[in-house]
Amino acid sequence: MIELKNAVELHIPSTLGYEKVAMKAGEAVANLLGFVPERIEDLKTAISEAVINAIEHGNKLNKDLSVVVLMTSKPGKLEIEVHDRGTGVKSRKKAPPDIDARIEGEERARGLGMFLIEQLVDEVEFVQDSGDGSYIKMVVHVEGKR
Repeated sequence: MIELKNAVELHIPSTLGYEKVAMKAGEAVANLLGFVPERIEDLKTAISEAVINAIEHGNKLNKDLSVVVLMTSKPGKLEIEVHDRGTGVKSRKKAPPDIDARIEGEERARGLGMFLIEQLVDEVEFVQDSGDGSYIKMVVHVEGKR
């Protein structure tokens, strides 16, 4: 068993609504680390989007599978990994979404999660695990983007 120092690990059911548990845990950890309120809100949104994506796309709403959220505090930053049993996200080298077209109903409103995450965190990496699922790794610095 791996010893996790300065880490919080959550096992979330693959049921929509449980992303709020991960958001609250992230908020609590960020408060303990001294994040300013604006960074905490960014973090909560990014965690929510990542967990919802893991529930819907990674675990395909299979209630027998869990989403694992690992939050590790390091000097000046918080690393968050959201693990699921899916095959992972392919390359994210897409053009930014046309927000105006989505607001006007010209494009579907869904599909902004990964874009939002990339805008709200300081670092993001999509990792395909060795046959054991995949995860997104997000890093949020105490003094970050805003």
